[in-house]
Amino acid sequence: MAVQVVGRALMTSDLTPHQAKSVGAGGWVVSFLPGRTLTTAQATAALLAAEAVAAVHSLAGQVGLTAMETVGLAIQESPWSEPEACGGFRRVWRRGFSVR
Repeated sequence: MAVQVVGRALMTSDLTPHQAKSVGAGGWVVSFLPGRTLTTAQATAALLAAEAVAAVHSLAGQVGLTAMETVGLAIQESPWSEPEACGGFRRVWRRGFSVR
């Protein structure tokens, strides 16, 4: 992941085609957020989010899902219960038995 600022007027990424352009007075417009003026930090965060989406898209394809399906399913609360606290000891599994 590498967001780069080119000539203090353009932010680009090597992982996504999205860009941010300076509109003066410290404001930036991001290609996928038209009509919004963001700070430098917000524009950088937006491009990092676009990079994360590109990574999710790549991984989602490996499990036969779209990026939107993967995100939608991953943000659901897990139906499995939280792991039990094990009192500071690691569980060791041997021949089907759990030893604490």
